[in-house]
Amino acid sequence: MSSAFHFSELLSSLLEAKLQPGPLVPEGWKPLTELKISYGGKDVRLGNYLKTRETSEKPVVEFTLAGDEGDTYTLMLLDPDAPTPEDPKFAFWRHWVLAGLQSAPSPAKETKPALTAYLGPGAKDHVATPHRYIFLLFKEPAAFAKVENKDVGGEEFVDRRSFKADAFVEEHGLVLVGANWFMGVGDEFVEPIKLEIE
Repeated sequence: MSSAFHFSELLSSLLEAKLQPGPLVPEGWKPLTELKISYGGKDVRLGNYLKTRETSEKPVVEFTLAGDEGDTYTLMLLDPDAPTPEDPKFAFWRHWVLAGLQSAPSPAKETKPALTAYLGPGAKDHVATPHRYIFLLFKEPAAFAKVENKDVGGEEFVDRRSFKADAFVEEHGLVLVGANWFMGVGDEFVEPIKLEIE
């Protein structure tokens, strides 16, 4: 798949999912890299369904960007639909903030501990509406190296809700370069069958 085709698909899927335009993916944004995410060999693919058990462990992250040696990036995993898509009063729920990443095709190189430890999505079987989960990759300015865990927020479950990700991004001069997303569902979820009519 060519980069141009992937980027077109990504932008279409973000628009359809109402993730763009938004507070973190502005209108007119253009990706600079394909952000590859996989859980135990199962890829995140622009809104595909992933079950809670499939996302319990942190994923493998891959991206390639031409830049200066030593350029670093921050990855966020956020839930804009917490506690429910109909009433997202806790958006953004902060599932993961991993800073100091360096470009490498397989996997990205981690240079420091996570600013927020990974907490897998917790979609429940009794919840009828899946949540959107979005991975966002940002280029860091040099000053971002001084950002610590306490600057992001606490690690406890309730501390992760209502994360003002857009304000955090603006305050620290982070620049969005890549994105990917999936629909989080409970373990008993049965994916709808798409009929192909010729």
